[in-house]
Amino acid sequence: MIDRREMLLWSASSIIPMCTRIGTAAPDMVSTNVYAEGEKSADYRLGKPKTLNDYFPFAVPKTKEEWTKRRQEIREQVLVANGLWPMPPKPALDAVVHGKVEKDGYTIEKVYFRSTPGHYVTGNLYRPLGKAEGKRPAVLFAHGHWKDGRFHDDGEAAATASVKSKAEADMDRGRFFMQAIPVQLARMGFVVFQYDMVGYADSTAVPHIARSGVPHANGFADAQGELRLQSLMGLQTLNSVRCLDFLETLPDVDMTKVGITGASGGGTQTFLLAAIDDRVAAAFPAVMVSTAMQGGCVCENCSLLRVNTGNIELAAAFAPKPQALSAAKDWTHEIMTKGFPELKQLYKLVGAEDKVAAKAWLEYGHNYNQHAREFMYSWFNEHLAGKPGEVKEKAFPPTLPKDLSVFDSSHPRPVDEGDAAKVRAAMTKISDEQIAVLVPTDEKSLANFRKVLGPALRAMVNDEVPERIEVRRGPTENKLPEGATMHKAVHGRIDEQDAVPSVIVYSAKIPDKTVLWLHPRGKASLFADGKLAAPVKTLLDAGFAVVAPDLLGVGEQTPEKGFEVNSIYSGFTYGYNRSLLANRVHDVLTMVGFAKMLKSKTIHIVGWDEFGPVAVLAKALAGSAITKTAADLNKFQFETITKADDPMLLPGALKYGGLGAFLALAAPDPVLVHNHSGTGEWSKAAYAAAKAEKAIKRVPEKMKPEDVVAWLVG
Repeated sequence: MIDRREMLLWSASSIIPMCTRIGTAAPDMVSTNVYAEGEKSADYRLGKPKTLNDYFPFAVPKTKEEWTKRRQEIREQVLVANGLWPMPPKPALDAVVHGKVEKDGYTIEKVYFRSTPGHYVTGNLYRPLGKAEGKRPAVLFAHGHWKDGRFHDDGEAAATASVKSKAEADMDRGRFFMQAIPVQLARMGFVVFQYDMVGYADSTAVPHIARSGVPHANGFADAQGELRLQSLMGLQTLNSVRCLDFLETLPDVDMTKVGITGASGGGTQTFLLAAIDDRVAAAFPAVMVSTAMQGGCVCENCSLLRVNTGNIELAAAFAPKPQALSAAKDWTHEIMTKGFPELKQLYKLVGAEDKVAAKAWLEYGHNYNQHAREFMYSWFNEHLAGKPGEVKEKAFPPTLPKDLSVFDSSHPRPVDEGDAAKVRAAMTKISDEQIAVLVPTDEKSLANFRKVLGPALRAMVNDEVPERIEVRRGPTENKLPEGATMHKAVHGRIDEQDAVPSVIVYSAKIPDKTVLWLHPRGKASLFADGKLAAPVKTLLDAGFAVVAPDLLGVGEQTPEKGFEVNSIYSGFTYGYNRSLLANRVHDVLTMVGFAKMLKSKTIHIVGWDEFGPVAVLAKALAGSAITKTAADLNKFQFETITKADDPMLLPGALKYGGLGAFLALAAPDPVLVHNHSGTGEWSKAAYAAAKAEKAIKRVPEKMKPEDVVAWLVG
């Protein structure tokens, strides 16, 4: 049997060798460095941040049970990232449907309805001509980033080239392929709503500005936007949800047979809506799903969305429902060998291998050409209408863009329609009201509070306490003059290339009680003037081991050039990487996993100075794994953050009530917070609801270290 000392010295990694050295350090030469002089940490987070142009593979879980858990995490992550957790209350649509015209086998109507206060969805409704015997299947069509959206005219030259290459059968389809989809589907018996993406066609109150355009992404890309998870993408995704609400109001639509399709950015909306809304029954994201570029526009990116995931896994969240993909000579060109095999494997795992398909037309560039469209028609015809077999697209007479426009003299733009600032103000009010009602008053409401804020914080930090960790380096052992022992090692996650250098000190033997020591100076703070700091010595004398990590950005985890945040839109950074604050919480949870691996029965945590909020967030996520929490809140409030690259920024923090709300997640466990400001209401209510008022101690002024430690060991 391995004893606890041997466990500390044992590396869980079969790849990285263990190197153990034993020595004695002189009092004035105590070094807490794990790496040799000139050696650098291999932590991937010290390099360049991940971007939308990196590689995003999908590792298929081994069991259906693992996937069920992971799928729920993905769904929550998408909803939180888009500002839709919980789903905001939905105002009356007050839909206006007008201007019906009859065509060859179908009709076109003009539609606008309220999505959220101050913002409207616009589009065209295509219906089959003639009376149906029953309700019809329906399809939402998100057009993507073609100029003018549903009004798009590719022009004579491009259409001629498309016909010549056999991508399109005739000039009408070459020029107006955006109309081809709703026309053909309507002729097949589907009700089709082709809606405007934000900033396109009739949806111009909030203008669409691409990544290379005007900075600050239409008034959404600022620190407050990040702190409240307000983004152009979130607004677009809410619009897609509201489009399903609109279809529900149509008496001729069978809501059990609703599909969605779109290409490029419309493909992004397709797999996102499919992932979060159970009303979608079949999906066809075209030329978007791949392990390569994940979406280059502000409306395809928002903070938290693709941290530790990517478009393949996001699309997989729709399984086991029918889903097909198309690819072209663009970033999706490798889908048949990278991405689709894993999707196929995942669908097989859930017993639906025949419900996923993909085809690539590598002779054509980025588009939704006739071949891909016919693949889609056949897919929806089989899985929504129950009619298997190939479908060939028929020619159609295009409708001029001016005749598709929703607003006219008889139907002017709504008087309450607003710009980004007005929409965001309404979003903030709605969100604040939603969260305010979660303040717990009894055990039932406390459980509901946790049900909302727990998953939200997990998505914001993108983490939980790991079941296993690896010892990537060391440990080395030193005997200290005080009779204590010091181990130095580097720890990391099984599924990440992270590295957390840390020091553990203890007296005669490794105890089953641990204090995680979080300090802005990291592990070096354990010592003062060549000796163990007095508070540390007190902890050792009380029978605790003290574990002090260098959290990201501290000590041996300090980057050479700081941490980069995209200056145009921070969602391009935080959409693929944890924020610095979230990474620090991640490191603490790694060390909680280490303490659990040591079989510690008691795990306390103490956060000093600006690392007090880190301790609070870690406790909120670790739950009962952490026994006692002491934190200097350093007078910190998320409300004071004004820059998106602030090291204390946590996307979503203000949306969910700020630091006080996360502190409330610690109830009913013992907590000491001092040097605090404005964090009282939530925690006071939560501890009262848990009938544990005496378990939380709040001290307004900064406490002396010896008093904090006395509380920890008491």
